[in-house]
Amino acid sequence: MNQPSLYERLGGYDGITVFANDLLPRLQGDNQLGRFWENRGADGVEREKQLLIDFLCSNAGGPVYYTGRNMITTHAGMKISESDWSIFLGHAGETMKSLQVPQQECDDIVGFVLSLKEEIVDV
Repeated sequence: MNQPSLYERLGGYDGITVFANDLLPRLQGDNQLGRFWENRGADGVEREKQLLIDFLCSNAGGPVYYTGRNMITTHAGMKISESDWSIFLGHAGETMKSLQVPQQECDDIVGFVLSLKEEIVDV
């Protein structure tokens, strides 16, 4: 039996879009993380959101082709710290909680996100 992909289990494109729409305002409004969106135009923020949705959909097994840059290039020079990473994880957890994402899917999301840490956090 084929288990449904994480993409399918999260509600497909629409479900992942709801996730991004909940998570991004949390990150942007955070006292520490908000600096990453300072002086960004609305168009740039919307483009970034669309790239996030595409990235998540593609990596969760969906039929979406991600056309953005890799995570190393995308986050180079941003000086993302361990503290930033921890705060991000907390907001992601709050988003999953508020959307009532089932535990197995939460575990799968966390496993995927943790696999990206070395490509995102400046060490």
